[in-house]
Amino acid sequence: MIIYPTLEIHNGKCVSLTRGRLDEPVIWHVDPVETARSFARAGAQWMHVTDIDALAGEGGNNDLIEEMIRAAGIPIQLGGGFRSRDMVGHWIDKGAGRIVVGTMAAHDPDLLRELAKYYPDQIVLAVDVYNGAVMTEGWRSQSAFVPEDYVKAFEDSPLAGVIVTDIDADIADTEGSLGVISGLAAETRHPVIARGTVRSIDDVARLKYVPNIAGTLIGRALMSKDIDLEEALALAAAEKEPTAEFQ
Repeated sequence: MIIYPTLEIHNGKCVSLTRGRLDEPVIWHVDPVETARSFARAGAQWMHVTDIDALAGEGGNNDLIEEMIRAAGIPIQLGGGFRSRDMVGHWIDKGAGRIVVGTMAAHDPDLLRELAKYYPDQIVLAVDVYNGAVMTEGWRSQSAFVPEDYVKAFEDSPLAGVIVTDIDADIADTEGSLGVISGLAAETRHPVIARGTVRSIDDVARLKYVPNIAGTLIGRALMSKDIDLEEALALAAAEKEPTAEFQ
């Protein structure tokens, strides 16, 4: 299982959002570029970056993210407000390892399918779920899509993976609820990357035993030092222990 240490960038700073709200960011007083380098030094294979300003349609952190791509030493999976073919192509040309697409897929599913074919294994579908529906526009709008049907609509596209966020679990701020994510993982052949479920090292251990969970994003728990990245990486890379079969 791949651990994706995660940075959310807002106004040039590393932040964590509570319930997706921009008006209450938790600001981490760390250097984004050096933090990206530290992830690589710890042994991470990938990292994830979300440009919160681009996601909100309020410009972006282009220069900083370009510097992070150049300096990180590991490929970056980049999300945040991708609405056009040109924007996707621009950031792949700039060196982003993968592009995460959410709202675009709901508004123009054919464009997502075309992008997945043109950039095979570089496009990741983001599926944010709240109250049994797929959310768009950075969690602000509820679509008419049922998550299971939504994921199946892109089953034949060569996606690099599907990031599934259980917004209910994020809002409740309890231990990671795997119900929604494990259910969707069972409905797709694409590798599923869990988001919003890891608050402790025990949550990493649980995820390893969910079929078709290929990875997890960890942001706030790393920034707050509730999880040590090297420990999480070692646990994720370890062989699964045998599970007893019950008659």
